[in-house]
Amino acid sequence: MNTKTNKIVVSAMFLALAAILSMLKLFEMPFGGTVTVASMVPVVIIGYIYGTKWGLFSAFIYSILQLILGTATGIVSRMFLPGDEQMALWQAISICFIDYILAYLMLGLGGIFKDKFGKTTLEIVLGAVVSTVLCWVMHVISGYIFYGAWAEWFFGDSTGLSQIGAFKGFCDWVMANIHGGALALFYSAVYNAAYMLPETVITAALSPIVYTAVKKSVKK
Repeated sequence: MNTKTNKIVVSAMFLALAAILSMLKLFEMPFGGTVTVASMVPVVIIGYIYGTKWGLFSAFIYSILQLILGTATGIVSRMFLPGDEQMALWQAISICFIDYILAYLMLGLGGIFKDKFGKTTLEIVLGAVVSTVLCWVMHVISGYIFYGAWAEWFFGDSTGLSQIGAFKGFCDWVMANIHGGALALFYSAVYNAAYMLPETVITAALSPIVYTAVKKSVKK
């Protein structure tokens, strides 16, 4: 098997694994958002093994897979079909573009620090952190634009976050000190961090371990 064919086969296997892992939930947050079984690790590793260009291409393919899976499970299709969650067409398309295409595309940057520090583990960990944080940023932007109206409910209503006793004081402080667009942005940042922070920790912790396990069997 030549090098190019090997790269395609390995990447396809990693992307398939990532798609499968994305359907396995470690836990689901009370108000939405899921922490998966290290689904971002394979995508980050592709970028580190084969470089940023190939990593971005692979991450784009992964984003399409996530769109397909989201449609199949109803997460995406509900935005387009009649019902309580239906949106204007431009809104639904924009959310798909930012929350899926742009967000998951960021995972292709997992290899941006390759050969920069001379320490593989450090390079992979930094790449994993940067790529997943940028993924979070895309989710925050989408949430701020399209779901910011939920902010007052999330922090101020008794059925929102404040229903969890440990967060009531925090919610009261937020409602007293943050208002308008800043509140919408803060809401999106907190909401998306609730599941993306664990994903970032898991990805950063496991990526160097998985890379060490597979690097000898992968031809670059």
